[in-house]
Amino acid sequence: MSANQLRELAPHYVVMFVLVFGAIGLIRLTVGELDFWAEVVIIFAVVFAYRPIVVMLGVAPSRWEPEE
Repeated sequence: MSANQLRELAPHYVVMFVLVFGAIGLIRLTVGELDFWAEVVIIFAVVFAYRPIVVMLGVAPSRWEPEE
C-alpha cells in the first residue's frame, strides 16, 4: 500500500472508529450496560455498513469505488 492510498483511507478508518464508540456509547446511555456479544454485533454492524454507505454517498476513496 502506498503512502497516498494510506492518506486516502486513514480518515475513513478514524471516522469508523469514532462511529463504533459513538454507537456503543449512545446505546449504553439509552438501554444500559451491554454484554460483550451485543457490543460485538454493534461493532460488526457499523464496520460492515460503513463502506456501502460511503460509496452510496459518493465520498468513498477511489480504492473502494466499484470498477466499471
